[in-house]
Amino acid sequence: MTRRVRNVIRVCCLVAGIVLVAAGIWRGEVSEVLDKAVRICLECIGIG
Repeated sequence: MTRRVRNVIRVCCLVAGIVLVAAGIWRGEVSEVLDKAVRICLECIGIG
């Protein structure tokens, strides 16, 4: 692959990632993900 094609693929992946993160924030999934992360962390430590 040429360098130009690789750069286009990288930019497309970056834009897709930004769009998906923004969609998750817009849908309010941030608190759900944080709650799950806290529960998993507390289970691993043995507190929960």
